[in-house]
Amino acid sequence: MSKRVLPLIIFSQFCCTSLWFAGNAVIDNLIVYFNLSVESLGYMSSSVQFGFIIGTFIFAMLSLSDRFSPSRVFFICAVLGSVCNFGILYTNNTIVTLVAFRFFTGFSLAGIYPVGMKIAADYFEKGLGKSLSFLIAALVLGTAFPYLIQSFDFNLKWQSVVWATSVLALLGGVLILIWVPNGPYRKRAAKFDMSKILNVFKNSSFRSASMGYFGHMWELYAFWTFVPAILMMYQKLQHVTLNIPLWSFLIIASGTLSCIIGGFISEKFGVKKTAGWALSISGFCCLLSPLFFMISSTPLFIIVLVIWGMAVIADSPLFSTMVAQNCEVQSIGTALTIVNCIGYSLTIISIQMLNHFTTNITFAPYAFTVLALGPIIGLIYLKKV
Repeated sequence: MSKRVLPLIIFSQFCCTSLWFAGNAVIDNLIVYFNLSVESLGYMSSSVQFGFIIGTFIFAMLSLSDRFSPSRVFFICAVLGSVCNFGILYTNNTIVTLVAFRFFTGFSLAGIYPVGMKIAADYFEKGLGKSLSFLIAALVLGTAFPYLIQSFDFNLKWQSVVWATSVLALLGGVLILIWVPNGPYRKRAAKFDMSKILNVFKNSSFRSASMGYFGHMWELYAFWTFVPAILMMYQKLQHVTLNIPLWSFLIIASGTLSCIIGGFISEKFGVKKTAGWALSISGFCCLLSPLFFMISSTPLFIIVLVIWGMAVIADSPLFSTMVAQNCEVQSIGTALTIVNCIGYSLTIISIQMLNHFTTNITFAPYAFTVLALGPIIGLIYLKKV
């Protein structure tokens, strides 16, 4: 059963998380089609994150994935996310309605990403780190996927990206509902227990693992959101022409490989040490980022960004593993959800900071150094886990 379940969870996670950056991938088209401002990228990205935050907070408060079948919760949220994503196609959209649709898409993802990890934890008591590595690899590929669709010169309309991601989300939800029943290690919470949220943080190792995760999150989504902006800045400074959507896909999707490799490395060297290596590499990339724009060789510049793209996500499944392993079994769903809630709250701040800094032509190449704060904090608390 477990051999069949993991590929299903991975594929379903990929299908549903393709909703995450569906708006970002077509933002240039949306700006023209709906007459939006250039700051719309930051607003729409933050609205997805904010929706995810509110969703994870409510899910954690009500302990939904611990009290009810996580597969059903996943399916319901996949349907909700698909419908809200379709809302982008509404012909009379304004920035307000688009932000609202993206908000509820993010809300639905609260029942997909952390709940998918909860399902995996219910099936894989041993080897959880490697299982979560595959699962988050699917998240990375799903996040990058809309850029791949947009990059092909097939004369496809931007609406095709919305259609493709919405249909994929429905497919992912149906697969989980039909083929992935409750796992053998699932322990259902008997009732709603508000104290769970506070109790999980009483464990010092859990707190340290969570703080490490928060440092990682400070950098992750801000980097992902502004990968196209980094490429456009380089294109302008070095007077070259790049396929922005294609390279955005490859840079973000490179994290799929690093998550998988990180899972195998962690089995040999340990979860904590492997996470530390990833944080160190991504932290150095943040600090050295102003120098990247001076690289005259385009292939070398892309290689550097791919390395950054691999390091920035490689520690995510490892921190999730440490979080899950340092709380009670019947509270894993709530613990993962509330940690996600806080972590994604930080992404709004870092995204909006970059949204402000990158509009200043003089400061823009130095803007990404502020992301180094996350890896530095993450490394400090990682030592305490």
